[in-house]
Amino acid sequence: MKKIAVYGKGGIGKSTIVSNMAVSLAQQGYRVMQIGCDPKADSTIALRHGEPLPTVLETFREKKDAFEAEEIARVGYAGVVCVEAGGPIPGMGCAGRGIITALEKIEAKGIYETCQPDFVFYDVLGDVVCGGFSMPMRSGYADEIYIVSSGENMSVYAAANIATAIRNFQGRGYAKLGGVIVNRRNVKREMEKVSELCRDFETEIVGAVGFSELVQEAEERHLTLMEAYPESAAAEEFRQLASRML
Repeated sequence: MKKIAVYGKGGIGKSTIVSNMAVSLAQQGYRVMQIGCDPKADSTIALRHGEPLPTVLETFREKKDAFEAEEIARVGYAGVVCVEAGGPIPGMGCAGRGIITALEKIEAKGIYETCQPDFVFYDVLGDVVCGGFSMPMRSGYADEIYIVSSGENMSVYAAANIATAIRNFQGRGYAKLGGVIVNRRNVKREMEKVSELCRDFETEIVGAVGFSELVQEAEERHLTLMEAYPESAAAEEFRQLASRML
């Protein structure tokens, strides 16, 4: 089982990238699980064709521990197993603490053992790396961490904060930084700025995906690009990115 955490600034396209990579790997015959670690609980929405998924936290609030794994883990497109951690009631509780609780419940319910995935993706909000949001970095969860960034200043700033957190955890058995995925926004000096970030943290760009209106069209239909436009050049970029992960 390979466990991969994908971090990045909110709105940078993590869920789009993770969902399309998950489909690409599933279509190659791998068993894949995607766990959304964002209070919005929309990481797997395209895999579920727009159908909401009961989150781990809301299910736990309603039933405590009296629920089955099947209630929070559902199979989406291409056989990808979908889980959403969810978040606290607005204005009450801490989202970071919610991620800790959700991941503990996923483990306690034996979902990894039941599904036996080859790959687990954690899709994690990364604007602020507090203790809770760093949970997927910890030993026993992710093996590798990838950061999604464009060349926009706030995206690079968030990526640097995440990379700093990963570096601070070195020596504790935490996940290692696997590299940076560039979600191109066509800003000036984009690849150069991300390359500078990589040099600062002794890592590399593992792949890049370009802007495509087809991605937006697919998501408006509640589909992944890999399902809606499998023969497109943009879909091939996601396949290449998944191959780099392999």
